[in-house]
Amino acid sequence: MYSYLEGKLVEKTPTYVTLDVNGIGYQVHISLNTYSQIGDKESCKLLCHFVVREDAQLLYGFYTENERILFRHLISVSGVGANTARLILSSMTSEDLYTIITGGNANALQNVKGIGGKTAQRIIVDLQDKLGKQEIHAENVPISHNTKRDEALSGLVILGFNKNVAARTLDKVMVEEGGDVSVEQLIKSSLKAL
Repeated sequence: MYSYLEGKLVEKTPTYVTLDVNGIGYQVHISLNTYSQIGDKESCKLLCHFVVREDAQLLYGFYTENERILFRHLISVSGVGANTARLILSSMTSEDLYTIITGGNANALQNVKGIGGKTAQRIIVDLQDKLGKQEIHAENVPISHNTKRDEALSGLVILGFNKNVAARTLDKVMVEEGGDVSVEQLIKSSLKAL
């Protein structure tokens, strides 16, 4: 129903914001990651997901598309509600969560408060294949039109690595080392991480 809301921040807390959109105040529930990305801005645009329950209608807001994608995947898992999904997304970055789920690391999910062994296993089983087919890029590095990344990715594919796995590793390396790294250094660092 709502794709995004853009307006003036009237109130901002670690769990929700109130956005004034043309004179209407929307209370939007957010994760800690979105809270930190909003920073001190006076206005912002949040991507939304609308949840209708028997007792409430709630808006959840996300600063990045990756976070919204992961939220929607998480709430599709039996036993994981919107608040639990928000708690998971508050505990780790979208990229880390993606790596944990595609890597099958249930123990890392259990470190999130309220996530037990069975729930962690269910999340892994339900989402590992779905997320493996969907690429999540690191948000901090401008990846489109990045010729160094493309050259390094081609090199890793030629060396025999899976393109999706190599792309994720490159994105992580670029976030850690910054965008001003040579193609050779990108490949070397990625090889160490693969």
